Amino acid sequence: MTKQGTRQILIVEDEALIAMHLEDLLSEMGHHVVACLARVDEATTCAEQADIDFAILDINLGGAKSFPVAEVLRRRRIPFVFASGYGSDGLAEEFRDEVTLQKPYEPRQLERVITEACARASG
Repeated sequence: MTKQGTRQILIVEDEALIAMHLEDLLSEMGHHVVACLARVDEATTCAEQADIDFAILDINLGGAKSFPVAEVLRRRRIPFVFASGYGSDGLAEEFRDEVTLQKPYEPRQLERVITEACARASG
C-alpha cells in the first residue's frame, strides 16, 4: 500500500456507469484505482503484472466469467471481492468462500468488504 490506508485497486466491471460510480466511491475513500477494465483478457493481464493491493471483480463480464482473474489474484495473494447482482449464487464452487459484494451496494458496504477481504488475506 502507498500511504496509510490507501490501496491500489483494480476494478473489473463491464457496466460503464457502475464502474465510474465505483471509481468515484473508492477515490472518496482515499484509494487509488490503478485500472478499470471490462474484459477478462485485459483484466487477467493487469492482475498478472500491475502493482495492486486489492481488486473488485464483477462475476459476469458480457457473458464471460471473471474467474481467471480471480485465479491470478489468488496465486499472487492479492485480496479481492466479487461484486454481483446475484450475490454468491453465480460463483464457481472453488470461489464459494470468497467475500461477495451484493449489487447495488452502499459506500459503507464497500468499505466493510474491502476491510474484511484484506483481513482474511493477511490472517
